[in-house]
Order: sequence, then C-alpha cells, then structure tokens
Amino acid sequence: MESRNFILKGDIAYSKTQTRLLTSENSYLVCEKGKSAGVFPSLPPAFAGLPLADYTGKLILPGLTDIHMHAPQFTFRSLGMDLELLEWLNRHAFPEEAKYGDAEYAHLAYGRLVEHLKQGPNTRICFFATLHVPATMILMELLEKSGLVSLVGKVNMDRNSPDILREADAEASAGATREWLGAIEKNGPYKNTYPILTPRFIPSCSDDLMRALSAIQKQYALPLQSHLSENQREIEWVRELCPASSSYGNAYAQFDLFGAQTPTIMAHCVWSDKKELELMRSRSVYAAHCPQSNINLSSGIAPARRFLELGIPTGLGSDVAGGVHTSIFRAMTDAIGVSKLRQCLIAKDEAPLTLEEAFWMGTLGGGSFFGSAGLPGNTAATGSFDPGYEFDALVIDDANLTAPFRASVEERLRRVVYLSDDRNIVAKYVRGNPIK
Repeated sequence: MESRNFILKGDIAYSKTQTRLLTSENSYLVCEKGKSAGVFPSLPPAFAGLPLADYTGKLILPGLTDIHMHAPQFTFRSLGMDLELLEWLNRHAFPEEAKYGDAEYAHLAYGRLVEHLKQGPNTRICFFATLHVPATMILMELLEKSGLVSLVGKVNMDRNSPDILREADAEASAGATREWLGAIEKNGPYKNTYPILTPRFIPSCSDDLMRALSAIQKQYALPLQSHLSENQREIEWVRELCPASSSYGNAYAQFDLFGAQTPTIMAHCVWSDKKELELMRSRSVYAAHCPQSNINLSSGIAPARRFLELGIPTGLGSDVAGGVHTSIFRAMTDAIGVSKLRQCLIAKDEAPLTLEEAFWMGTLGGGSFFGSAGLPGNTAATGSFDPGYEFDALVIDDANLTAPFRASVEERLRRVVYLSDDRNIVAKYVRGNPIK
C-alpha cells in the first residue's frame, strides 16, 4: 500500500455537514494518490485492480485533528489542575518550557510525545513549541519522521515572562524566528511538517515584536496561531497593555495578524463578546475550542454554539497540558458536556452541542484549516471522505464496545467517541500512508 492507491473495506462514517453524519455499512473507501476518491457501497470497476485491505466488521473514520497543543507541556500533564491559568503558567508551564534550552532534554521529551501521538487517533496537530530554535527543530524533525501532519510554531515572547523564558527584546525574538525559518529551508523541504507563526499571546509580545512578526508573516506567507480571551484576568491585562485596542482580537488585528490575509487559529475565545466574534467571523479566524483545559484552569465555558451559528470556523484542541488527554475523541465528549452546563448555568437559549457537531469539529472543522492555510504542495483539507480530501483514516475495532445485539454504524460511532482508547485502533493512515 506504499503506492497510496488502495481500498479499505468496512463500516464507514464521516461528517457531511456540521449536523449530518454519513454512514455506509460494509462499503469501500478508495484512496488515490493520498486523497479520497469516495465511498462506494459496491466497488466500481475502475478501482477493481487496486489492493484491498478488508476490515469487514470494523469502523473506518476520518483521522482526528487537534488544532491547539503545547508540545513541551506533555511532560507535566495532570500537574497544577487545581490552579487558575496565570498562576499555572508561572508555577508549571514556564519552568518546564525553560528546560527545552537543553537539546538532549528536548529530544527525549519530544520523542515520547511523538511516539504517544502515533498510537492515538489524531492524525494532524497544531503545536506550540518553545522559544528555543534548536528544540523546535528537533520537534519538527521527529514529527516529520512520524508521518503525522503538523504545524509547528517557535514561540515568541519578549515581555511579561520569567527571566528563564523571555527573549531579550523584539529584535532578538524576530531574529530567532528568522533563524528558525532559515533552518527549515536548509533542512527541508519537509513533506508533512510546516511552520506557523506563534506569538504566545498579547501580554508576552511587545508592539515592536508584533510589528516585526507582521513583516515576517508577509514575507513568508505563514499562518498564525495564538490565544484569545481565555481568562478574565488575562483580558483585563490586555486592556491595560493595549488601551487603544477595542478588543483583545483587535490587538492582533492592528498588526494584520488576525485572519483576513493571514490564516489564523485563536485558542479558547471563552469570553469573546459579540464584537470580537463578529471580527473573527468577518476575517475567517478559526476558534480552537479546548473544553477540558477551560475546565481545568477555571477559564469558563466557551460559546461554541455561537461559533457555529455565526459561521466562525471551529475545531477542537486538547491544549495539553491545560488539557490532560491528547485524544480529540475526549475533546468531543467534553465539548458536548460543557455545552450542557453552559445552557444550564449561563445561556438558557443556547442549545447544547450534538454528537454530530462535536464530531464535525474534531474532524472536518479543524481539518479544513490545513486546506486554507496556504501550505506548500497544494495541500488540501482533511476530515472527510468526500472526493478530493486528503486521506486521513482510522480503522477501529469496536467489538469490545458493542452491545449484545446488532447496532447501527451511527450508534457504534457514538460508543467509539465516548468509550474507545488507543487499543481500539487497528490501523491509521495519513495522506494515504500507514502510520507504523
């Protein structure tokens, strides 16, 4: 199957729209040159000569996409879960990230993360690394060898950060970013691993640095990721630092680093008001909904229903280590659960998320960013089995999850989302390549 032209046979499920699942029992999923050629109840003669992997009785689903993870924080998952965001950053996140100045430590820690992710259901991930160029390159090289598709960002932070994790000034931070991009050009081209600009968040980036990053973005046509309106104390801090900005989002937009011509992911958006949400919608800024992290760090409950109703592109994030679990199946269940709490406690007129919507967010919702981010090689979106989507797929043996009676493909999918773990994964493909 190394040709990336092959057929999978099994019970297939994927999102057609935000609210509609397509299921096809005992059917054929065709991969041609790393992209889906479609799902067929019987095999068309045109594909009859392709090799077939028979997974009869097993589920075949799109690979999952995590559009917000902090790679260096994998090592301390579960620590500090009784703290709020800013205290947690100072007590746990920043000291741990400072260790990545040691290349040997970075190789060991990132190696464990990448091996863990290869075993799980996520096929695409957007990573924050650290401000260290050598460590960020180590992460990118390990990811490239893994076969997973990823966006990786060298983090920028030149103010309001501890001495152990702060770049000297805007010039030094921008210079390190150019050094990193130069190293990618020298060591590449990578086939599956791409750079993404990563100002950590407005409090840690001076205006001079944001102007410098804007110039870099325009020169290299890079996508961008950061944080937005996660925590109320953080939002107040941004108001103090940026009194001329009308909102947290506007503090990015004034530097042309908030959607429009810059493909952008903003994590959390828990407290974004109507004006900020409209700015996101008008500029096609992606919201990375990270429900588990928002619980663990006492941030609140993001208005995911509003994201969808307004047409804001939306995906799911694990936000490791604010989130403890890397699997986006877990993010789906948490997204549904917190939306019910939001209806009970905050917005009675907002309907909770459905399984169909959460599954869409974790597959096609986030996967679409990879088709809109301007990545090299005519990279397409993923998360669907409709023709033309890049072929990311999971084969799930759900025999230990099923009821003692025949269940529909949709019911089995629901059980997989809530009950499966890595042991249920029989096979995993990214761009038509098997992950081993």
